[in-house]
Amino acid sequence: MNTHPEPAAGRLAPGIRTIVAVWLVLIAITIILWCLTPDHHDTGNLSDEILVTAIVALGMVKSRLIIRYFMEVRSAPRWLQIATDAWIVALWLTLLAVPLYR
Repeated sequence: MNTHPEPAAGRLAPGIRTIVAVWLVLIAITIILWCLTPDHHDTGNLSDEILVTAIVALGMVKSRLIIRYFMEVRSAPRWLQIATDAWIVALWLTLLAVPLYR
């Protein structure tokens, strides 16, 4: 027996609305990242370090949204949510630190 009320005609269920909203945010971040690439922005005032930091931060946000909402970790046990968040932070901070050690 389904305990969730059916959405009104023409409306999406709350879970579907959330997924669509996250998908739209992912699209927006992708477009922003594309605009930040060297071929698509003027290099006027942004230093390379700020640009790389912004790209890495947005990449981290994207990966967290994908893991949480499209790999169903949002409904996983708390320990798995914490572990995936820690992995994301470690991965992206490592990627951010790589240029420092060249």
